[in-house]
Amino acid sequence: MVKVLLAGESWVSATIDHKGYDPFAHTQVEIGCERLLAALAAEGVEVTHLRSHDVAEKFPQTLEELGAYDVVLLSDVGSNTLLLHPDTFTRGRPTPNRLKLLREWVQGGGGLMMAGGYLSFQGFEGKANYHRTPIEEILPVDLDPFDDRVETPEGVRAQVVRADHPVVAGLDPEWPILLGYQHTTLKPDAELLATVEGDVMLAARRVGKGRTLAFTSDISPHWAPEEFMSWDGYRKLFAQALTWLAGRDS
Repeated sequence: MVKVLLAGESWVSATIDHKGYDPFAHTQVEIGCERLLAALAAEGVEVTHLRSHDVAEKFPQTLEELGAYDVVLLSDVGSNTLLLHPDTFTRGRPTPNRLKLLREWVQGGGGLMMAGGYLSFQGFEGKANYHRTPIEEILPVDLDPFDDRVETPEGVRAQVVRADHPVVAGLDPEWPILLGYQHTTLKPDAELLATVEGDVMLAARRVGKGRTLAFTSDISPHWAPEEFMSWDGYRKLFAQALTWLAGRDS
């Protein structure tokens, strides 16, 4: 069974309700990956979900801890959250650089996937900030040094361009609509698997003994609408992607 650590894909909403003269504030944790978790469970993929607000403290700090997983999936969690353990941010103590740690882990045989979102790749207002990091170094794509979002509220469809690759084998040549993605540039030694509007949608790369994959749209709303998440290929696409990243395709 493929073992995956999914880091991110949740957020805390802080709201102030006004009822007549009286306002009151409340907070709520929102989970964006529930549909993906159910889809992967149905495909026999074991996923540990580390919520965004837990990533800074609980994301692995050693190669041995990362070794409990076959694949790490980063989705909608920025580089600051991985870099700044509370011991560093709050107490001013040195801690491992987990971007460098992930690079070393992948080069030694691990699998890394990044999925798109406002806190992925370079992200909304550049706040994800993976440009010029060890993560960009090992991904199949180069990142823009600025806000890289391409909002497509009209809906755009991705097309498979390497139908024989294990990640997209058996999927429809054209996918249901997506409402946005991130602009990236394919690295020379990466494989382009799917495109959207002439840009990269899905790309794969071998790095040392490991593998990486970039999916430039979202796994959940708002860029992934109901049409995409209810598609038969939704769970097949991500299950095949994680299986390939784990090196279980041969």
